[in-house]
Amino acid sequence: MNNQTEKTNKLIEEIKNLTLLEAYQLVKELEKIFEIEKVVTISNQPISLSNANLGIDQSNTPVAVQEKTAFDVILSDVPGDKKIGILKIVRTITGFGLKESKDIVDNVPKSIKEGVTKEESEKIKAELENAGAKVLIK
Repeated sequence: MNNQTEKTNKLIEEIKNLTLLEAYQLVKELEKIFEIEKVVTISNQPISLSNANLGIDQSNTPVAVQEKTAFDVILSDVPGDKKIGILKIVRTITGFGLKESKDIVDNVPKSIKEGVTKEESEKIKAELENAGAKVLIK
């Protein structure tokens, strides 16, 4: 085991022994020292912890992390008494015929639109939710 690994393992063991308050203070101090400005939230999607995703290039200098620009709109739940209204909206949004739209509404969760802008995805979500559907944006 090399010296860096031993040092890292020792630090990890020390962090494990911190109280919750001490760990919180450590995080705040590290954010201040290393000028960490943005907190990353993680959805229930699997993520890769590569250097690029962490905003670090191989020379350990910060790099810009790109903001997501394309979103998928997923119909996740359709109440039985609202199917017809939601079906009409799905037809309008997708441009599909009656059969294809009915297949989407009857077999949720299903993707309605993929690779749309944030604004368009929010508009579609609001329209479907107003009709009684449950919608996810990923």
